[in-house]
Amino acid sequence: MSANGHSHHIPPRSGAAFELKAGEELIVIDPEGGQVADLLAVSLADIREMLSSGRTLDYAERIYLTTGDKLYSNRSNVMLEIVEDTVGRHDFLLTPCSEATFRLCYDNEPPHQGCHGNLAAALAPWGVTDDAIPVAFNCFMNVPVDGETGRFKVLPPLSKAGDHITFRAEMDLVIGLTACSAPASNGGSFKPIHYRIVPKDEGGTASDG
Repeated sequence: MSANGHSHHIPPRSGAAFELKAGEELIVIDPEGGQVADLLAVSLADIREMLSSGRTLDYAERIYLTTGDKLYSNRSNVMLEIVEDTVGRHDFLLTPCSEATFRLCYDNEPPHQGCHGNLAAALAPWGVTDDAIPVAFNCFMNVPVDGETGRFKVLPPLSKAGDHITFRAEMDLVIGLTACSAPASNGGSFKPIHYRIVPKDEGGTASDG
């Protein structure tokens, strides 16, 4: 259940999971532009240790994370570090879209299990259960927040075709990754997400070859 070398394709409105070893780099690529990818990291050694939005934002003291920022677990261990980012706007506030999202927020959209369901299905072989899925790091998601009222909007991503964000693993992980299913998050259309794993000490490149 590992994936290395060439670029891997996640079809629109679906998800994948794979192992990422400490020191390896994960490059998440938006091949067509304007598409969100929900990313969840789980410790390979103990699946109860997962990516934590609350602890990460607390330690960063800001909500927009980019190159140089670290992503922490619920046990305050560094799981990932962002080592390259061509977009600079991602979301770590909003929970993965789910069946309930489509039922409560989209009057005219057919039901869909969303990123929550896709993450749960992809991570199930490692023993991660549906109820354990926390807030994911939403690569390329554009959620501006009003500084006075605290109200936020979900706007189309700023990412263009070929934009990417690169993470370095600081521990052995299981990664869940989706091509987001929510219309508002992706400007009303659904596109694929690509990813590459770069072995330790080889250095990263976002080439989609």
